[in-house]
Amino acid sequence: MSSPLAPDAVERWLRRFHAPPGRPAARLVCLPHAGGSAGFFFPFSQALAGDLDVLAVQYPGRLERHHEPPLTDIADLAGQVVAALTSPAADADGLPLALFGHSLGALVAYEVASELQDRGTPVKALFVSGRRAAGCPDDIEPLHTLDDAAVIDGLRALDGTEDELLSDPDMLRLILPAVRADYRAVATYRHRPRPRLTSPVVALTGDSDSRVSLEQAAAWADHTTGPHELRVFSGGHFYLSSQPQQSAVAALLRSRLVSGHADAVPR
Repeated sequence: MSSPLAPDAVERWLRRFHAPPGRPAARLVCLPHAGGSAGFFFPFSQALAGDLDVLAVQYPGRLERHHEPPLTDIADLAGQVVAALTSPAADADGLPLALFGHSLGALVAYEVASELQDRGTPVKALFVSGRRAAGCPDDIEPLHTLDDAAVIDGLRALDGTEDELLSDPDMLRLILPAVRADYRAVATYRHRPRPRLTSPVVALTGDSDSRVSLEQAAAWADHTTGPHELRVFSGGHFYLSSQPQQSAVAALLRSRLVSGHADAVPR
């Protein structure tokens, strides 16, 4: 079980880009994809700051945390996030907590939600994006075992990393260790049988995501006894990078966390 972190450690893990003007309806914690950073969720923070306290997780091994070794295990990542979220520095106001994870972040968010429920504090809602449900067979080639050229080709194929970045040798030296660590974490993840969540679960996916079928995304329903739904957006694995889809997802988050769960499908 994770122990709460000191305030300076919490600040390393959690980023707040916009402070809400009043008391928000809930705290939304966003967890990025493999190789991603907290800044990926800046547009969501900007769009939702009037209603929600949006925090984005910064994994070790990237940007200002580049000097820290990246973690290579989903459970370790989840444990550290739980420790940050349960520290008095992050939880002093007792706001309801919701989680949004994309790709690798979806697995981390699921594990965080499960541990928090085990502690008696289920989350308000879990949003899992761009990831087949935990426990679904993963037949994707383990990129962390391949050479740099193959890893870079894999990143280009997903269309989630700027080509200028992938063509810069200095930047690649900085980002590839974290990318490999994240891919290793996904490839070695094994779902542990555990009680189903009681929280609402919303699965989001792109209609042309080559990594996640609609059936695999819909299978997240098997991980909750509460309301569940599947929302499909136009685009591939990184449909979230499109401004129109960002607006649509922000509206969905607002409707579920501020206005309730009117469209959720009961189990």
